[in-house]
Amino acid sequence: MKKISITGGSGFIGTNLIDCLISKGYEVQNLDKKPPLKDTHRSYWKGVDILDFESLKASLMAFQPDAIIHLAAVTDLDGTQPEYYRANTEGTQNIIAAAALLPKLKKILFTSSMYVCEPGYIPQSYDEYKPHTLYGESKVAGEKLVKNIQNPHYVWTLIRPTSIWGPWFGIPYIDFFKVVSKKKYFDFGKACTKTYGFIDNTTYQIHQLLISESSAFQTYYLGDDPPIQISEWGNEISIAMGKGPIRKVPYFILKLAALTGDLLIKTGIKFPISSFRLNNMTTNNILPLGNLYKITGDAPYTRIAGVKKTIKWLHEQNAFY
Repeated sequence: MKKISITGGSGFIGTNLIDCLISKGYEVQNLDKKPPLKDTHRSYWKGVDILDFESLKASLMAFQPDAIIHLAAVTDLDGTQPEYYRANTEGTQNIIAAAALLPKLKKILFTSSMYVCEPGYIPQSYDEYKPHTLYGESKVAGEKLVKNIQNPHYVWTLIRPTSIWGPWFGIPYIDFFKVVSKKKYFDFGKACTKTYGFIDNTTYQIHQLLISESSAFQTYYLGDDPPIQISEWGNEISIAMGKGPIRKVPYFILKLAALTGDLLIKTGIKFPISSFRLNNMTTNNILPLGNLYKITGDAPYTRIAGVKKTIKWLHEQNAFY
């Protein structure tokens, strides 16, 4: 496979994935309604909304990819109606319909989400779902569309990114780095342990799944092993920034801050902590990576290497200021 179409290539994972694939000699097409984050990616970009089937079909037919990596999605949790997440359902159906018209197509990687199950709930199989948001429900619907494809001439793989971080990231993890940089993150004694993933490891894993024959018609979480205890990670970031170890505070102080944040956010004032974020910070979410690592082997980058590269990028982008 040498020609890869990426939907959503202008986003966080897509930006890093394009760099990864270009470095390996692939010919890349980025289909995204938004322009690239990097000016050097302009030549790969075609402005396409995956909800516009005719435009999507025409672009794919003209390029004739060997593989598609479908990243395009609405990923925030702001939606209050299912229609807000049409890209995750109708957009996925459009990819499936267009793929049927591509005779050279060999494989599609469909991107889902760990939020097909609520944090802390570990499914017993990849066909078990327990979403806790409309976003999660839309990703469940998207997975079911993929699993119901009838007799495709290509193979598909479902990928569920966990909490991915690194250069070109956005909310919430860029905020975590910023809070640590301002010495406003504290060890409050109840921090969770979660499966996170440094983006360069994630793009490596995506590529390995792309070229692996044994990944056909399978589902994989993407992330780094072992999982991270978030206060330990915050401490690593703080030390790497030259800020020294993070400070410790009693849990009840953070709880009060979260309740204050709830009130301020309702009035439109930004605040770094809310009850929703505090719950995320205190709920363990360790996801199974065994089947992934059987194919990809150990991730190529250590967490501290990822932290240092991310801090360097943040300074280059003036993202701390």
